[in-house]
Amino acid sequence: MSALRFSDTISATLTDGVLVVTIDNPPVNALSADVRAGLMAALGHAEKDSAIAAVVLIGAGNTFIGGADIKEFGKPPVEPLLPEVIARIEDFSKPVVAAINGAALGGGLEVALACHERDAVPSAKIGLPEVKLGIVPGAGGTQRLPRLIGTVAAIELISNGRIVSANEACKLGIIDSLIESSLIDAAVAIARSAADSPLRRTGTLPVPPESTEAIDKAAAEALRKARGQRGPAEAVRLVRLAAATSLAEGLAEERRTFVELRDSEEAAALRHVFFAERAAGKVEGLENVAPRKIETVGIVGTGLMGSGIAVAALNAGYRIIGIEQTQEAAQKGRERITGILDKAVQSGRLDIAGRDDRLGRLAVVADAQGLAEADLVIEAVFDDLAVKTELFQRLDGIVRADAILATNTSYLDPNVIAAATAHPERIVGLHFFSPANIMRLLEVVNCEKTAPHVLASALAFAKGLGKLPIVCGVTAGFIGNRIFSAYRREAEFMVEDGALPHEIDAALEAYGFPMGLFAVYDMAGLEIAWARRKRQAATRDPAARYVAIADRLCEAGRFGQRAGRGWYAYPDGKRTVDPEVTAMIATARAEKDIAPQSFTADEIVTRLLKAMAAEGDALLTEGIAARASDIDLVMINGYGFPPHKGGPMFVAGRR
Repeated sequence: MSALRFSDTISATLTDGVLVVTIDNPPVNALSADVRAGLMAALGHAEKDSAIAAVVLIGAGNTFIGGADIKEFGKPPVEPLLPEVIARIEDFSKPVVAAINGAALGGGLEVALACHERDAVPSAKIGLPEVKLGIVPGAGGTQRLPRLIGTVAAIELISNGRIVSANEACKLGIIDSLIESSLIDAAVAIARSAADSPLRRTGTLPVPPESTEAIDKAAAEALRKARGQRGPAEAVRLVRLAAATSLAEGLAEERRTFVELRDSEEAAALRHVFFAERAAGKVEGLENVAPRKIETVGIVGTGLMGSGIAVAALNAGYRIIGIEQTQEAAQKGRERITGILDKAVQSGRLDIAGRDDRLGRLAVVADAQGLAEADLVIEAVFDDLAVKTELFQRLDGIVRADAILATNTSYLDPNVIAAATAHPERIVGLHFFSPANIMRLLEVVNCEKTAPHVLASALAFAKGLGKLPIVCGVTAGFIGNRIFSAYRREAEFMVEDGALPHEIDAALEAYGFPMGLFAVYDMAGLEIAWARRKRQAATRDPAARYVAIADRLCEAGRFGQRAGRGWYAYPDGKRTVDPEVTAMIATARAEKDIAPQSFTADEIVTRLLKAMAAEGDALLTEGIAARASDIDLVMINGYGFPPHKGGPMFVAGRR
């Protein structure tokens, strides 16, 4: 039989008495108005045609349904609304089977939950990630999922927006069966056999009983992770409501909450972040530039940063050649990398076979000549201009003419390093954040002479690692560290002006930062920044305001958490306010005749946000950052800025 068409995006064929309905709305089969209308039309046709015994829903390509249509965000709703489509599926008189051929996310999973049977290929991904956009599922996810998997599991999944494999979804009870063979054939057979049995409608199932203690524990953990975000808290409340009320009442409350959150400042901020990530990948001038193929990556230096980069690249399937100065250092480097992989095995994120595969692609040697076969070489050596420059000059005589060389410097000028080499056009900056195997942010530094294909290759490599690459120009500290320096400077001015470190940290944590600024210093260690300030002392403008309190802490041996004392004291490893530091601050104020003033938490946060945004504006004016949203992404992914606030530039724009 020829294909039937119900809308631009919905077609169907009749197979053995089963109407196989295909959703074809590339790239992710999003639930646009056309998809929703087409599904309603297909169901209407199936209902009237007595030759049709059942319906199968499947997505075109490698996706079932990837969620709502982001093009409809912020626009007036168009009928039919998704809850109407889902109610129609669940109440349908003939069996409706979801043949989940790929990702079923958000509204896509809500459609599947309303079907009477759910079958999936092993590669499918399942989840309700709405909280990541500041909202909750709005078409039954919080009410139907707990009826299938229980309250505890539903709280964990929905409040975190966690996406699970088909295998885990099957164990949880979201998926009825995994199909290794032809999904269409299996789904058609299942749909035909279901026509002779009572239909299992998810919405009519009771929520499985669980202990109040287990539910309370799951809720408390979800709220702890939420750090003040409304979406996860509302998700917890709605999931708990499923066991206490009828489906109709639960759906009505879910929809009311969804609409309220959709129009909130938090959702606006998270939508901004979502679209910012899409925009970040578009780099002017690279539209028609093809990246080079990178298979073998050389990493010079296998200390903390180098070993993290190595693990990230091994996880992405690259072959790695680590270079050290001595055989002993090479052995330690290999042990460091192996240790990170072993920890991943212990935590269950990696299996033994995966670890062995990675170690099979790793060589750590003391002979730099091994880099002759590398497509890309990343240096991760000590952040010293002479050391890095000498290394790159040496690499000129070792690597292939078409190899790319990347520097991982945090503060040095890569243009100076590049200028000292034979081929400055092949030099690019790849500024990883520590630990490099975990942190998602990667600043890709477009140097003065970097060739377009080199920049395109660096971006493709970064994306291959699963990183969020942000392209920036050359400036001291690039985007992130330059803004961090400005905001740290402002925080230290406030300490001199009257705020205490723990008051600033408390204000930042209440705003949503995972850790306050001074606690972060102590955790990282104060000595590296102190060494940099001493190097800069000779060129510092004597008329510029300078706060010497951090220097005095270091002079007193207070180097942070590892030393047992820094901005705070750490008796028994616990962070506590230290009267000795308070006294040092008072002395510093007195020396400058500063009468201390008091600050509210809001005044502290406002002043720090203003400092960040002002530095961000300067970066945009100088052309270092391409767009304000790139700056927001750097601060969110590298410096703990709360994503549900949207970033410092977003906040400044709203104000």
